[in-house]
Amino acid sequence: MSVEQALTIADLKERARRRVPKMFFDYADSGAWTEGTYRANEDDFHKVKLRQRVLVDMSNRSLASEMIGEKVSMPVALAPTGLTGMQHADGEMLAAQAAEEFGVPFTLSTMSICSIEDVRSVTTKPFWFQLYVMQDKDFVHNLIDRAKAAGCSALVLTLDLQILGQRHKDVRNGLSAPPRFTPKHLWQMATRPFWCLDMLGTKRRTFGNILGHAKGVTDLSSLSSWTTEQFDPQLSWKDIEWIRERWGGKLILKGILDEEDARMSLGSGADAIIVSNHGGRQLDGAASSISMLPRIVDAVGDRMEVHLDGGIRSGQDVLKAVCYGARGTYIGRPFLYGLGAGGKAGVRRALEIIHKELDVTMALCGERDIRNLSRENLLRDV
Repeated sequence: MSVEQALTIADLKERARRRVPKMFFDYADSGAWTEGTYRANEDDFHKVKLRQRVLVDMSNRSLASEMIGEKVSMPVALAPTGLTGMQHADGEMLAAQAAEEFGVPFTLSTMSICSIEDVRSVTTKPFWFQLYVMQDKDFVHNLIDRAKAAGCSALVLTLDLQILGQRHKDVRNGLSAPPRFTPKHLWQMATRPFWCLDMLGTKRRTFGNILGHAKGVTDLSSLSSWTTEQFDPQLSWKDIEWIRERWGGKLILKGILDEEDARMSLGSGADAIIVSNHGGRQLDGAASSISMLPRIVDAVGDRMEVHLDGGIRSGQDVLKAVCYGARGTYIGRPFLYGLGAGGKAGVRRALEIIHKELDVTMALCGERDIRNLSRENLLRDV
């Protein structure tokens, strides 16, 4: 099956599984510990039921809206994902191009393979940058300044990765970037010849935002030890102030999953919050993102824009989140599956699938403009 023939995100996932080495596919497709929260993120969307409406005018539909004041072709952004360039050579660059052409935001992770400057070199419109706060504050300052120099239009500050949750698949696979050359890893790559050919054609095989930029990180061995030690366990609400002042632009807080934290974010000066549990990759046993979304929307009211990340696998999922009050949503695994399945064309196909599903579902719910969706489009408990 070619990516153009894929009908669902699940189709792209299966094609990616056959094309990407197991250690990197598992990295994208894993959750923490029992993976209970990872599964709940998807399963809880299925529990939300839609109201079917008939004999209404379904012509001239529009999915266009805004996220933090930026016009988008649909309320979907590509989420920040680490090691994206290990799903496909130059992955972040290709995904950013696909997002720009489709009219949705792309968010580059701190832990990307392609650097900020790499992505800037192949795009014509501003993208977003996701920041992890490290203990080396000079490095963090430099990262923020580099994102500003690249013209990034929003900074997404991740709040829920002060300590790494364990993903058993990664431990068992001995995951690293660049990949280790043990017999097991060599076999995994040898069975994925097209992936290998693509990777041979690029020089980008390590963490591009870190190597050569962080103090004392000059080779792969020093990079490995640096990344293991650097996530800052002391990150607190007071740090948002200096980050916001240094950045000076639109700021989004990612990782809010509790009403009290949502209310605390109102005084942070941020422009939006993302309801997220890190794709089920951190606190296993936490609530799903969609189950907490209506509570958090109610907690902040119209005082701050609320977005959602986690569990979206279809355009119907996007619609359900918007009905609950999300002004935007993020897709991580869906675009990674597309990228692994077919590079830039695969990312574009993932966006096309979600766009079509969202458009048709909205019409069958009796709506023509996505900005008019509300909880009235959802069935009450039956």
